[in-house]
Amino acid sequence: MNRDQLAHVLRAAANATGQIDILVIGSQAILGSFDADELPIEATRSIEADIGFLHDPSEELSDQIDGSIGEMSPFYDAFGYYGQGISVRTAVLPNGWRERLVKFESEATRPARGWCLEPHDLVIAKLVRGDPKDYEFAVALRSIAVVDSLILAERLDATEVSGPVRSRIQRWITSGQIG
Repeated sequence: MNRDQLAHVLRAAANATGQIDILVIGSQAILGSFDADELPIEATRSIEADIGFLHDPSEELSDQIDGSIGEMSPFYDAFGYYGQGISVRTAVLPNGWRERLVKFESEATRPARGWCLEPHDLVIAKLVRGDPKDYEFAVALRSIAVVDSLILAERLDATEVSGPVRSRIQRWITSGQIG
């Protein structure tokens, strides 16, 4: 995905839900901070943007996203990428993440405003999830110095995760080892 595609997803999400402020919480949140051509392919290869809303307790808006611009929707068929409706509760994030959101807004996003996870918060969420593709994403960002180990360690300290998960992430931050 690139910034133009993310802007299109945000615009379509705003039109589908009537909401202007849209949270980008998955890997494509990195596009709020960087252009795709500044990033390794592992950071932008996803064809989905995980999007949600800060105030959607019943998750009805997320369901509207899935129905209107989600996977296998006419939107997906027409463009080859899509928006995945998610809950804010989907990701485990460091305390204070809301204050660090990166605003992604342009003529191409209107009427929407994207609120993207800051790169360190995003990497911590990916490492907590722990999927192999999440590690590929984190390694790709680390390889071009988008994220800093000291800041990642601070963010991990501000994240509520259990002992084994915390230990796994600490090992990766200090040594790059997954196991």
